Amino acid sequence: MRHHNPILKELLITMGDSGMDPTVSPPESTAQEASFLSMTDMFLISLIIGLFSYWFFFRKKKEEVPEFTKIQQTTSSSSSSGGDSNFVDKMKKTGRNIVVFYGSQTGTAEEFANRLSKDAHRYGMRGLGADPEEYDLSDLSRLSEIDNSLAVFCMATYGEGDPTDNAQDFYDWLQEADVDLSGVKYAVFGLGNKTYEHFNAMGKYVDKRLEQLGAQRIFELGLGDDDGNLEEDFITWREQFWPAVCEHFGVEATGDESSIRQYELVVHTDMNMNKVYTGEMGRLKSYESQKPPFDAKNPFLAPVTKNRKLNQGGERHLMHLELDISGSKVRYESGDHVAVYPANDSTLVNQIGEILGADLDTIMSLNNLDEESNKKHPFPCPTSYRTALTYYLDITNPPRTNVLYELAQYATDANEQDRLRKMASSAAEGKEFYLSWVVDSRRNILAILQDMPSLRPPIDHLCELLPRLQARYYSIASSSKVHPNSIHICAVTVEYETKTGRLNKGVATTWLKNKVPNENGNKSLVPMYVRKSQFRLPFKPSTPVIMIGPGTGIAPFVGFIQERAWLKQQGKEVGDTVLYYGCRHEKEDYLYQEELTQFHKEGALTQLNVAFSRDQAQKVYVQHLLKQNKEGVWKLIHEGNAHIYVCGDARNMARDVQNTFYEIVAEYGNMSQPQAVDYVKKLMTKGRYSMDVWS
Repeated sequence: MRHHNPILKELLITMGDSGMDPTVSPPESTAQEASFLSMTDMFLISLIIGLFSYWFFFRKKKEEVPEFTKIQQTTSSSSSSGGDSNFVDKMKKTGRNIVVFYGSQTGTAEEFANRLSKDAHRYGMRGLGADPEEYDLSDLSRLSEIDNSLAVFCMATYGEGDPTDNAQDFYDWLQEADVDLSGVKYAVFGLGNKTYEHFNAMGKYVDKRLEQLGAQRIFELGLGDDDGNLEEDFITWREQFWPAVCEHFGVEATGDESSIRQYELVVHTDMNMNKVYTGEMGRLKSYESQKPPFDAKNPFLAPVTKNRKLNQGGERHLMHLELDISGSKVRYESGDHVAVYPANDSTLVNQIGEILGADLDTIMSLNNLDEESNKKHPFPCPTSYRTALTYYLDITNPPRTNVLYELAQYATDANEQDRLRKMASSAAEGKEFYLSWVVDSRRNILAILQDMPSLRPPIDHLCELLPRLQARYYSIASSSKVHPNSIHICAVTVEYETKTGRLNKGVATTWLKNKVPNENGNKSLVPMYVRKSQFRLPFKPSTPVIMIGPGTGIAPFVGFIQERAWLKQQGKEVGDTVLYYGCRHEKEDYLYQEELTQFHKEGALTQLNVAFSRDQAQKVYVQHLLKQNKEGVWKLIHEGNAHIYVCGDARNMARDVQNTFYEIVAEYGNMSQPQAVDYVKKLMTKGRYSMDVWS
């Protein structure tokens, strides 16, 4: 990591000045002046040496704080807490030989890691699921001290080839590490999405880097594709991974396929309600007494001050919300993401309680049977089943095969039990059945319970198995220069009919849609935090920008345009601000039409190019408008050093737009196709072509 230290820069300038040619002093200088100069020189040199020494030691301290704090803490805490950040010592102490690290943003990689860790018992091994953020990964070199030891990494890629938040420190360490990992055995499963430019970049990097550091790969890198069927990719890799482990270590499967509970249920009959979680993500009562800093484990409850429908017609509901962050110390920049923690629909929650004959208001805890685990509960406990199903558990996504496998034992009808086991098996027929009956039919857990009348699991085991409800990310649609005390969201409600005739609704967008400002005198609150992004306006306001964002992809550009307009008002020289926006119909879903027209009129928006895809027989998209203006686009890129920004759908739009840029560059830059591709890729590397896309 390079540190650009301003103190050093100033010192070097000063040192350069003090060493200037003495002949520049006037010839009539007296001896007295000369001696005065030499004294000044001496004083200056002493001052410089003193300052340099101070800077040197000060800099060391500055650098050492982030890099070595963890290690110092480990040493001091090892006597009192057993050195919790040392995973090798922990494995030795608890008799484990497999550690499964996960880099997870939405919980899937964590889920896969836990499944692999749980699998280990079938092979006479013991696994430890581990969050790299909680451990010191420099201990990896000591893993070979444990016989038949293995490190597995389930690594998701986030955004444009980035590590997930919890794997950032691990990634930084890997880049800078100069350790010998010979003797360490490893395997990697990556979680990615093929619609993204940097497919599975993190999984690929970890796999390659561990090998470079001397570790031995015992099974090939697995590449899961969320654009296809991530669950199937994982199962296919896993069913070949374990035989490879057995062969490498000379062990055999014990044949023990029985279900093992990870948590035990404790029902609290006379619990003090002040000690019961009611939806908080971290600290108990954190929603009653809010304390900064606010982050994923400590979200801020932001009041909704505005919630308006953006579209004039059509079947969809597109909305603009404003969240008040006054007094929260929450800071954001244009291009950042706001994460919100939604709540499940109470109707679905009640139906699950009803079908399982459970009292949802029972106060309970699920306690980890593995006392050494860092994860004491699957979600904040003690709490009620109602709270767990409303705020902590994902009840709307189709369950993964491991959930079906564990639930099968509770089906009293042999046929239903057989179907559940079949879907959880690795047989081709079983995979196909799971894909059609669960995934393609979008059956959530309630639909499965409704369609399998004999399946009535205990509600506590169901709560143990369901994945955590994740925060939803939205590109911020405002500029903090113009709106320092509010964050704007632009979203479209998700609602569709499944193959079984059920109406499925998006959790977060349905919940946000119902957030009415100050309803009956009560504030509508949204638990939120800000996630920093690389999607940034150019450092120099005079640099031109080309923004492409159809549909709700307009969101970050509303913030960008607001900021460029503000900079203009401050008297700054602002370069061309060009927007390519697209929607279905001008009269139905032209988002922020008034605002964009006004910005264009005032000159803050140099060009406003809008594609209405369905207002004519021939469909017109943003890439068609780019082609129409190709000469001007090339001029802005090549001569104006413009920055390009793309936001919206990754699967089709982002790819089509990128191909259009290849064509423009090839034609006007007189390049071959491979050269044009290379030119655009270089723009990406330089940070001049940025994407904020989703699939």
